[in-house]
Amino acid sequence: MSEKMYPMLINGEQRTTKKTFTILNPSTGAVLGTAPQIDAENIQLVLKSAKRGFDVWSGKSPAERKEIILRYADLLDENSTRIIDLLRDETGKPQDNAEYDFGMLTTCLRFFVEESERLDQPVLHDPDGRFLHYMLRQPLGVCVGMLAWNFPLLNVGYKIGPALAAGCSVILKPSTETPLASLEVAYLAKEAGLPDGVVNMVTSSDHAVMKTMLQSDIPALVTMIGSTRGGLEVMNASCTSVKHFSVELGGNAPSVVYPDADVVDAANKVVDLKFANCGQVCVSPNRCFVHESVYDEFVAAAKARAEEIEMGPLVSDKARRYVLALVESAVADGAEIVTGGKAVEGSGYFMEPTILRNVVNKMKVAYEEIFGPVLPIIKYTDADDEIALANNTQYGLAAYVFTTNLQNGLRAARDIQAGSVCINEPHYSVQLPHGGLKQSGTGKDCSRYSLEEYLTLKRVSVLVD
Repeated sequence: MSEKMYPMLINGEQRTTKKTFTILNPSTGAVLGTAPQIDAENIQLVLKSAKRGFDVWSGKSPAERKEIILRYADLLDENSTRIIDLLRDETGKPQDNAEYDFGMLTTCLRFFVEESERLDQPVLHDPDGRFLHYMLRQPLGVCVGMLAWNFPLLNVGYKIGPALAAGCSVILKPSTETPLASLEVAYLAKEAGLPDGVVNMVTSSDHAVMKTMLQSDIPALVTMIGSTRGGLEVMNASCTSVKHFSVELGGNAPSVVYPDADVVDAANKVVDLKFANCGQVCVSPNRCFVHESVYDEFVAAAKARAEEIEMGPLVSDKARRYVLALVESAVADGAEIVTGGKAVEGSGYFMEPTILRNVVNKMKVAYEEIFGPVLPIIKYTDADDEIALANNTQYGLAAYVFTTNLQNGLRAARDIQAGSVCINEPHYSVQLPHGGLKQSGTGKDCSRYSLEEYLTLKRVSVLVD
């Protein structure tokens, strides 16, 4: 029996090619289906289609776009059970995680439609009183998005939400690990009434072929969610013409636990975020710095919490082997396994929730992005500069601080080099900007700051006297 083929969506049509790749269920290792490898002919077709789609979509009034986008969100909700089931199969997510992933897609569609109505177009002062000056926002153009596998539909929502609300067309390439639910989402765009070429979803594991899309002068914005290395490759390939970039890349998030913190509460919140989605979260706590006076208490509380956790699998056998190798290397260098540390026997790519103590900064597990279910806990003393420890990384995506001292919290928020700093509780939502500093990227997802990246900013001056 042949596997089910999931076609690409280009210009409102489902298209296949001769070459395909296979998608596996990480919970079982079984084949779920196949997807096309986009070829040069379809690259040119999707670029031209997106350009035509932009001309049509940007020409519609905001009210017309709003009606269609909200209809699209409703249609997705009507098909949510089928899409979530497929999402669970290709990611191995537990039901609640899969529902959250899907829910963020429709949340983004509805949020950005509303947010587009709240954007201002300021009138500027004219010192002589002769001109009316104002800023005009207009749709930017065709947007190409390269997406990650850890939250497939959330990532789609982060891109099509602001793009469609702004009046742009999109070409999205989901990860080869998890493209299926994203393709199903794209198929519904035509039924919702989106013009052909406005939402395009292509698939490929061939970087050379995708490079020709990035090199085209048709895309106005290139956006990505993925690794820093991948982001640099995408940006480098795109610099054949002037383009806008919005890229959310690697992370190595610190958590700083001060001696005055509510230690058990801090341990529970760090563990809950660390092992969410099997640690495969860009903002996952990667290095936990705990003051020596509360270190043992924190480790004990974290262990108790972690041993209650039920997780899905890592995305692949390769990913699991990488994470297990980090644990093995840390132990060889003197770290101690508090709990976990092993692969789970049986089918799929499962691994035990793992906590390491006696970790030091020189260990690979402390300076590489883990992207798996391992929490390294590092002890610091009064002689250490905890902010300098937190900043000792090329990344700057997210950070967490636990303290009951207002001065400690505000100083850490000011001085930690990260795109977001959460004090006493991790918090993320579509209303809040999300993006990194340093090598963690540029631009923002979520909030009005993301929407603004899909719009031009034009100054208009009208002589009135």
